[in-house]
Amino acid sequence: MQGTTTAAAEGDGGRWTLHPERGLPADPVLRPLARRVYEHVRGLPVVSMHGHVDVGLLERDEAFPDPATLLVVPDHYLVRMLVSQGVPHDALGVPRRDGGAVETDPREVWRTFASHWHLFRGTPTRFWMEHVLVEVLGVTQRLSSATADRAYDEIAARLAAPGFRPLALLDRLGIEVLATTDPADADLAAHAALAARGWGERVVPTFRPDAVLHADRPTWRADVARLGERAGIEVTGLRSLVAALEERRRAFVAAGARATDHGHLTADTTPMDPAEADRVVVSALRGEVTAGAAHALSAHLLLEMARMSTEDGLVMQLHPGVLRDHDAGVFGVRGPDVGYDIPVATEYTRALRPLLERFGHHPNLSLVLFTVDEDAFSRELAPLAGVYPSVRLGAPWWFLDTMEGMRRFREAVTDTAGFYNTTGFVDDTRAFLSIPARHDMSRRVDAGHLARLVAEHRLDLDEALEVATDLTYRLPRAAYPPLR
Repeated sequence: MQGTTTAAAEGDGGRWTLHPERGLPADPVLRPLARRVYEHVRGLPVVSMHGHVDVGLLERDEAFPDPATLLVVPDHYLVRMLVSQGVPHDALGVPRRDGGAVETDPREVWRTFASHWHLFRGTPTRFWMEHVLVEVLGVTQRLSSATADRAYDEIAARLAAPGFRPLALLDRLGIEVLATTDPADADLAAHAALAARGWGERVVPTFRPDAVLHADRPTWRADVARLGERAGIEVTGLRSLVAALEERRRAFVAAGARATDHGHLTADTTPMDPAEADRVVVSALRGEVTAGAAHALSAHLLLEMARMSTEDGLVMQLHPGVLRDHDAGVFGVRGPDVGYDIPVATEYTRALRPLLERFGHHPNLSLVLFTVDEDAFSRELAPLAGVYPSVRLGAPWWFLDTMEGMRRFREAVTDTAGFYNTTGFVDDTRAFLSIPARHDMSRRVDAGHLARLVAEHRLDLDEALEVATDLTYRLPRAAYPPLR
């Protein structure tokens, strides 16, 4: 049986190709059914509503830099695996906060990555990167230390072509809508510029207020000051903080936003007495706040975010359960997003009860829940989505964004929540070129799951094809509707 690559690519000098049925079930009964379902949705447009591509990259629409700067240095999925095997951040060109010396030759960074390609065997990173390298960038030989320079040159030549500028790639990669993630104090100028050029319906902002909802963060006071300046409201207490957030949400809606995005450590939405919450805000503005008070305030403000969504219609995305910057030393040297964010067990049922008792049946709230604690899918999240009209389940995210994780997700949640209380796949990536690869993986997994239901006579084939189309395209479109 062939694997993901052809025998030619394994060592006889032939061209690197990918097996067309990679990721589909090996069972000979299921494989033809899965192939039929996958082919039905393979070419559908990508709806990418939860990602982190820099909007400035799209607005500038300049040629991508060298292969290493594009594909290696910013990809924390890739970097963390190499670091775990003893490759230092410096050798991968990951910058230091103090501007200290790191490897600056992109070809050397690429060689380091290519010589460690074997480390990614069996991982989703390999699946995505193979798709990017072979299907998008036309690399002709599998990566290794021996082929590193040839691959580098092939990629560099492809990136220099006009058809590989960021906006052209939206069409080339089949991306119909791309949501970026933008801080609450973003000026949204890049989005305005894109809209003026006709891209306003395809590249939309997402409101991410985390920086101003956690009062014990070192930069909180500065972040709140910028929020107030952008909103035209001086923040002096709870009422003015909430007013500034409401004003910025209005600006995001006017710029085409469809959703908010919240990355709290917990899902707590316990309300505070408004007078006590005001005292916490005032104290925090003086630089005097305890961790307990800051947590209570963030829970209160998360509840406020839900209330605001019932008024302005922004979809509320919540993905708690990640302890950021686990190694304080690495954070001090490198900053965030270099691979040291680690999942923790997360409780949802009691934490979300205050929010859902108030707004769970509100016709204008759509709350999309994500987790990296997969035990919560069947125990808490599917039952919540299976009864509250406002709740939908987001796709397996981050550490669960894998073929096995997605398979387990379908089996864990469908019994209770069905297919139609989910929102389709989200890619959650800064790696622009990997977006279609990630969506392709999801389509293959869903095809396999639906094929089994057909083979077990639990779905007819025509139903499976319809569900596949819904999961791939219709559900994400419906879950994140335009507000303008």
